[in-house]
Amino acid sequence: MATLHVWCAANSQWSGGRKSTTVVLGLGVWGWARGRLSASLYRYKLRSGRELGSEKKKMPTPTPLPLNASPRAPPSQLPPFTHAPCPSRRVSFVSSSAIIQKRPLLPNIVRQSSSPNLPLICPTSFPPSTTTTCSYRLLLSGLAGPLLLPLRRTFSRFAKAPKSFYPAITNTNTTIMGEQSPKAPVVAEAHAVDTFHPPQKMLDKHPSKPHLSSLEEYQKLYKESITEPKKFWGRLARELLTWSKDFQTVHSGSLAGGDNAWFLEGELNASYNCVDRHAFKDPNKVAIIYEADEPSDGRNVTYGELLRDVSKLAHVLTQMGVRKGDTVAIYLPMIPEAIVALLACSRIGAVHSVVFAGFSADSLRDRVIDGGSKVVITTDEGKRGGKLIGTKKIVDEALKQCPDVGHVLVYKRTGADIPMTEGRDFWWHEEVEKWPSYYPPVAVNSEDPLFLLYTSGSTGKPKGVMHTTGGYLLGAATTGKYVFDIHDGDRYFCGGDVGWITGHTYVVYAPLLLGVSTVVFEGTPAYPNFSRYWDIIEQHKVTQFYVAPTALRLLKRAGNQHVRNEMKHLRVLGSVGEPIAAEIWKWYFEVVGKEEAHIVDTYWQTETGSNVITPLAGVTPTKPGSASLPFFGIEPAIVDPVSGEEIHGNDVEGVLAFKQPWPSMARTVWGAHKRYMDTYLNVYKGYYFTGDGAGRDHEGFYWIRGRVDDVVNVSGHRLSTAEIEAALIEHASIAEAAVVGVADELTGQAVNAFVSIKNGAEVDDALRKDFILQVRRSIGPFAAPKAVFVVPDLPKTRSGKIMRRILRKILAGEEDQLGDISTLSDPSVVEKIINIVHEGKKK
Repeated sequence: MATLHVWCAANSQWSGGRKSTTVVLGLGVWGWARGRLSASLYRYKLRSGRELGSEKKKMPTPTPLPLNASPRAPPSQLPPFTHAPCPSRRVSFVSSSAIIQKRPLLPNIVRQSSSPNLPLICPTSFPPSTTTTCSYRLLLSGLAGPLLLPLRRTFSRFAKAPKSFYPAITNTNTTIMGEQSPKAPVVAEAHAVDTFHPPQKMLDKHPSKPHLSSLEEYQKLYKESITEPKKFWGRLARELLTWSKDFQTVHSGSLAGGDNAWFLEGELNASYNCVDRHAFKDPNKVAIIYEADEPSDGRNVTYGELLRDVSKLAHVLTQMGVRKGDTVAIYLPMIPEAIVALLACSRIGAVHSVVFAGFSADSLRDRVIDGGSKVVITTDEGKRGGKLIGTKKIVDEALKQCPDVGHVLVYKRTGADIPMTEGRDFWWHEEVEKWPSYYPPVAVNSEDPLFLLYTSGSTGKPKGVMHTTGGYLLGAATTGKYVFDIHDGDRYFCGGDVGWITGHTYVVYAPLLLGVSTVVFEGTPAYPNFSRYWDIIEQHKVTQFYVAPTALRLLKRAGNQHVRNEMKHLRVLGSVGEPIAAEIWKWYFEVVGKEEAHIVDTYWQTETGSNVITPLAGVTPTKPGSASLPFFGIEPAIVDPVSGEEIHGNDVEGVLAFKQPWPSMARTVWGAHKRYMDTYLNVYKGYYFTGDGAGRDHEGFYWIRGRVDDVVNVSGHRLSTAEIEAALIEHASIAEAAVVGVADELTGQAVNAFVSIKNGAEVDDALRKDFILQVRRSIGPFAAPKAVFVVPDLPKTRSGKIMRRILRKILAGEEDQLGDISTLSDPSVVEKIINIVHEGKKK
């Protein structure tokens, strides 16, 4: 006899829900009556000494079905996802005639099969206001089969319900003649949130339909991408990119060897793929929607104009001696000329190295020297949030120690009076006037470098991550098409800066490869007021919006009154950079998207090139806080950080790795391939190591826990800082939180929290104690912060990343070892935090 736990809930607000609920309740009453009868019979047999199951004719035990828990499971079992349970009531089924086994299910899809192993499907979690739970215990004995048939047919009707619905069978144990208490889930956060399907209103206002028709189609393509990656990627490469010379070899190399290469014999040009082919088709189509720092200073750039601008700059760079394979440093604010500069480099086969135009002179110097840049492109000044940034002044300071730089090209942004070094510095507008409006694109090999992008290394020395042309472009185009559901005529707005990978992939390459309009935003979300994002979306009829949770937290904190626009064209709302807290996710969905846009919370890195774990807009069910399911070609593994062994099954946690290569992955660290191997590929041999901790919940959805070094070990409890931060943010007074671990004699490490509070909250010891109690209530006493520091703001980069390393240094009294803090959005906040920590330690 086997016990199977099934979570169940019925939603009476569905179309026809009253009748369906009646059926379920009726079945429950009937099952209860039969259960009582079966239980009485069971007790009678025990009293009379008869054994259960001793009938003459024994039913054959069905062949056990695989639980589909292993990421290395055979193709027929991929991918491992079902849907989330409602954490309230339970229904148990006991059958002596058949063993009903758990089997992974596709959300919203009922397997139509006559197999006796067909799992029972039950509608589950709905929004709390519309949920009525059922806790009927059905004890099925000899008539289990006849009962399953009407249940299957009944619940098949629910699978087509328009409301949020997901079937699930929990990962529980089977018992003989009794029940085991289910153990606490490892990925507990998965049980604390609802699942949201693509909003029907989003589908109703869609100009056509999503690129994929269903989650089942995603499963089919995903299976092909894992089992036949060469066939899958070869087809997409020819479909989405234009090649001047076709490739013969789709992929060679391995993760273990660190020698991955894609589309080897193929030749193409990135600039041609982003500009020419669209300009030839419709030269008047808008390519760039420029939103300047001042709302009145913006302009549009068509594909025809973009082709002319890129060609002229390509001539200028060639005249300056830049050749195929040379590196050009770009130090520009978010203006259309930044995109022109990237595409001009790729047009002549040069490698662009964009440095965020907020980095200090020392940071710029290090990147120019490491990349061997011969030319630097900058502006006289930059504008951001109503403030001026002396970009040319910073370049001059940096180049004092860069003797190999022969030319500096300066775009006149503000008209400021700046010094120009004769023979080295040239004005952009004067040089481009000298050259014709077309420059033939230079064909490069698929594996030729496209760009370098520097990330902060754990050693302090920045890593020049190198991406190649063919594979990176395919990753950008594929994720743009399927993750954001980009269609012809869309207007795409990514709030990232071209100085970061988000700006590279989703401001420049993805939208331009797909031939749509991309918004280039120079300003900040709070200038001139907190409605700036929403005004841009409304004015330009933006269809997809992609931004970091940091900005969303700021805007939520400012108040809903600023979200005054209809934004009726919005279909997709994206999140990037860090896991988005459930509270912010809900605000994003309800207030910004008005429950008419699909939220895609994406996970990826500079090194991955494009989204790797992400929902697909219009297709994938989503859970607030979860990055959901792997993208095509991405085969995740949860690895034990101590043993290095893969942890199979669902409801597990460990470090996140990938088991096979994909086209857009970085190929090396510039000039330091051993560092590349040791950082990403040698940590767990045969895997790509992300450096992030993650959990895979009971349905195969992935939850990113943050960097592995952002883990606090308190008395043997490994606590994710992201988890504690999420608990703190649940407090009504907290706007943002950052948690770090400090050495503690008693517990090994202790939790210290830095929080910024919402306007109007009065800071006192009682409030700090309440913050600690919030964590105790949400996670447990062992996770409670030992100290809470209320600060005006957290140290963040311009892209929104919280620099916890700085907070650790301050707590350790190592203020003289903070390094370069000029890259922070507000460097002055560091001194304020230092003073607050010193005052706190005196108490």
